[in-house]
Amino acid sequence: MKRLSILLSLCIAVIFTMEAQNTVLRVIAFGAHPDDCDSKFGGTAALFAEMGHKVKFVALTNGDAGHQSEGGGALGKRRRAEAQNAGKALGVEYDVLDNHDGELLPTLQVRQQVIRKIREWNADIVLGLRPNDYHPDHRNAGKLVQDAAYMVVVPNVTPDTPPLTKNPLFLYMQDRFQRPNPHSPDVVVAIDKTINKKVSALHAHTSQMYEWLPWVGGRLDEIPEGDAARKAYTDKRVKSSQISDDMRKSLEKWYGSKAKDVKYAEAFEVAEYGFQPNDEDLKRYFPMLGK
Repeated sequence: MKRLSILLSLCIAVIFTMEAQNTVLRVIAFGAHPDDCDSKFGGTAALFAEMGHKVKFVALTNGDAGHQSEGGGALGKRRRAEAQNAGKALGVEYDVLDNHDGELLPTLQVRQQVIRKIREWNADIVLGLRPNDYHPDHRNAGKLVQDAAYMVVVPNVTPDTPPLTKNPLFLYMQDRFQRPNPHSPDVVVAIDKTINKKVSALHAHTSQMYEWLPWVGGRLDEIPEGDAARKAYTDKRVKSSQISDDMRKSLEKWYGSKAKDVKYAEAFEVAEYGFQPNDEDLKRYFPMLGK
């Protein structure tokens, strides 16, 4: 009888383990502009997608101001098409909201848009920007996700969309800003396997990678002619990014001895909003860790 009880317990444990392994995670990431999520989360998003999980990127503006010689509806249409191509490269869905670039504010109306997107996606994980950044759209995009974090479970808020029954895990994508405090690499994901997909996604944002950002950065003369040469240029820039000492330490925590071989990585900070995970929870939410 005792052996039967032990065997039954083992079978139940195996079933629960299999169910956990087969759980499809639903991940949604919010940027201010088309290309924000790609640069900060593209490699990890592609890993989630390859593992069978569902990922959506949301640009809170249409990017209609991000160019030196184009603008308005024509540029917004162009950037929306670029975003769709980037999403295909990563294997994710890509939504671009029709709010004006350079004018994003943390209003109730836009907060409701964020709440609806999180609820409609039935998100397990929500990624956003930190509200300290050089660009006001980035700062306000971060605040909008923060402001939505608790409200996604409140039935009487935005009642036209059913509330979530559980609060998601909220994380901040990486940035370089130090004040009032630097980004904390609580979770660092090795993206060597998908770095080329990230490059392809960024390459799809032609108006940004080869026109606007080089122009505003004073390096437009560096941009080569031809699609292949341009992609090689982006490949070199993306792969030249260094893994910081703090990120390397976090990699060692999550990957053990494998960390020393990691060349490319993306870092995420657990927000003080929504579900508060322990290390075992984070391993479930990021099933690629250690692999």
